[in-house]
Amino acid sequence: MSIEVKQQIVIAIDGYSSCGKSTLAKSLAKVLSYTYIDSGAMYRAVTLYCLENNITVEQMQSFSEVDLEAILDRIDITFSVNPRTGLSEINLNNENVEHLIRTLMVSEMVSPISAIPVIRHRMVALQKGYGKSKGIVMDGRDIGTTVFPDAELKLFMTASGQVRAKRRFDELSAKGFTVTMDEVYRNNEERDHADTHRSESPLRQADDATVLDNSEMTREQQLQFVLNILRSKKVIQ
Repeated sequence: MSIEVKQQIVIAIDGYSSCGKSTLAKSLAKVLSYTYIDSGAMYRAVTLYCLENNITVEQMQSFSEVDLEAILDRIDITFSVNPRTGLSEINLNNENVEHLIRTLMVSEMVSPISAIPVIRHRMVALQKGYGKSKGIVMDGRDIGTTVFPDAELKLFMTASGQVRAKRRFDELSAKGFTVTMDEVYRNNEERDHADTHRSESPLRQADDATVLDNSEMTREQQLQFVLNILRSKKVIQ
C-alpha cells in the first residue's frame, strides 16, 4: 500500500466495547507511521495495580482525593514500542503488562475504576500530552469528546452485540484465557452501560464524529474506509 502522508493530525477513535477500536487504530498508525496510544490500556493498568495490591473498587471509591492522588503517584504508566510488531505496548512501573491487563478480571473492574474523577483527570492529562505534536492515533471512550475535542478526524465505532462478543471471545481464547460467550457478552453490556451512564466523561458520540458500523466489515475494509476519509481531507494521497 503506497501512501504519502501530507499532514500530521490527531485521529480520535471512540466506541463500544470490543468493536475493534484498537485493531483499527493500530493498523492506521502503522500505515501512517503515526504514534498509537491505547487510552483504555491506561485505565486497565491502574485497575491491574489495584488488583495486585488487593485494593477493591469499593475502597477506591471511598478514598479521599488526597489518598487517591497518593496511590496514583505510585503508578508509573509508560508506553514502549515492541520491536517485533512495531506497536506501542503499555508498561506499569517498568513492567510490560500488555498481556496481563486483558484478562476478564481486569475487564470486570475497569469501568468503575475509570469512572472515579481523580483517576480520570490524571489519565486525561497524560493523554492530552501525547497529542501535542500530532501524528497520533488514540482510541478509547472519551477521546473525541474530552481528550481531543479539536481532533481533525473523529470516528465513533460500533457493531452488533453478538458480533462484538464473538470477537472478544475469540481474542481471549487465542490468548489462552478460559471464558464463555455468555460471560463476554454480559461483560461488554455491563461495561457499555457503566461507561455511557457515568457522570465523568461518559461514552458518547461526538457531534462531528463519523460513525463506523463494522458489523459486516473486514479489517481491510475498515482501514480502507478511514483512508478514503483521510484522502478527502488531503491528509494523505
